[in-house]
Amino acid sequence: MFYAIIGQDEPGTLSKRIAARPAHLARLHALQEQGKLLLAGPFPAVDALDPGAAGYTGSLIVAEFASLPAAQAWADADPYLAEGVYRQVSVQPFRKVLPA
Repeated sequence: MFYAIIGQDEPGTLSKRIAARPAHLARLHALQEQGKLLLAGPFPAVDALDPGAAGYTGSLIVAEFASLPAAQAWADADPYLAEGVYRQVSVQPFRKVLPA
């Protein structure tokens, strides 16, 4: 089943986000290589593809896991959480409907 993982950034953590990004992306690439990643990306703090110094307010990851506890465990090990970028992370089941 798919699960939506929503991380909400702590304000003022852009430098931490940049520093932790390679480790964060490595985990996402691993999910992608396993064929389990549906989509992933950040929420820009302003209406722009590159928010510059405004940074981001969080991230969305939708990926397949065996169970909610497995998805939660994966989210709990995210480098953004460990480095203090995320102030809160929620994980919930997600049902993809479209595109079919």
